Amino acid sequence: MTELEEGAEAPGTEAPVVASTASPAKKPAKVVCAISGKERPRREMVALDAVRPSLAERIRRDRPDLAADALISLAELARFRTLYVEELLLAENGELTELDRQVAESIATHETLAENTDEEFEEQWTLAERLSDHLASFGGSWTFIILFGAVLVVWMGFNIVALDAVVFDPYPFILLNLLLSTLAAIQAPIIMMSQKRQEAKDRLRSQNDYQVNLKAELEIRHLHEKVDHLLSRQWQRLAEIQQMQLELMHDLSRSSRRK
Repeated sequence: MTELEEGAEAPGTEAPVVASTASPAKKPAKVVCAISGKERPRREMVALDAVRPSLAERIRRDRPDLAADALISLAELARFRTLYVEELLLAENGELTELDRQVAESIATHETLAENTDEEFEEQWTLAERLSDHLASFGGSWTFIILFGAVLVVWMGFNIVALDAVVFDPYPFILLNLLLSTLAAIQAPIIMMSQKRQEAKDRLRSQNDYQVNLKAELEIRHLHEKVDHLLSRQWQRLAEIQQMQLELMHDLSRSSRRK
């Protein structure tokens, strides 16, 4: 009986199957931005064809060499979004104010503009301003009118009915007229200061409302563009799928005829 040669396999045994250890090629963790040339994580990159058409057209005006599938970082996309909004506002209004610039920056950075202007305004008040506002509020209330009317009635009634020995302001109530004139002279500037601060508060509120409304209008416009862009891409893909199905049915019909 002959011995098995070295390296030969014994009968009835199978050669071990070596599993392929080659893993599918992984995408690099960082890619180069097509605009800035800097490496960024892949999650911070966006393809140019995924951007809405108006913004992509604005980017191609500065970089016409970009391909349709070029990757752009979110920072560069935010910078071009700010430029696009500023140019849009400048074309519509003829000038770009500081409020418009703040709205453009908030759209690019996805920041909120809605603020509680009353709290911010009240935080800047001094003690004298708070006191003047309370005095103006009390002077314009029914409580003040009723109390002041009661004081006048008591004052005049006492000086009319009381004896001459205790009367301190006889008719025609010269001292009362002096007090009323002094009160009116002090109350008028207090009310004017309160109205001035109220006007400043209303101005801040109107500016904030303008910014919020302008941003909402621009966001709605951009949302419409995105939806239209997605619908057009979806219809294009559906048309390509339908064309492939028609070609496949045509190939199947040709192969069945040959058999």
